[in-house]
Amino acid sequence: MQDHLSSRVNSARLPQFVGQTVRLACKVLRFQADTAIVEASDGGQVEIRLPKDHNMAATYVEVIGTVLDATSIKMLGCVNLDGELDMKLVNDVVELTFDPRFRKMFVRMET
Repeated sequence: MQDHLSSRVNSARLPQFVGQTVRLACKVLRFQADTAIVEASDGGQVEIRLPKDHNMAATYVEVIGTVLDATSIKMLGCVNLDGELDMKLVNDVVELTFDPRFRKMFVRMET
């Protein structure tokens, strides 16, 4: 089960997760060939490497993927989000998950 866990991140947190699966809530800015340039909740830009059969079709999406380096993710899946998304609120939630005071709330406990 541990293999299916993915942390929610913003662009500033990507370097901590190279080689790991993450979730990035973001706004799609533009497509370029087989990539998408998105704006993460903290305002940073991230390059998303798209699979040929991607379903990225909304302005706001949550990308699930493997972090390749500090600025890029290889997309494994995508959740298209309807309407507007409060990116400041999303970023606050991301940052709270890394706050030591709340860490136990966001880490799966072993049984």
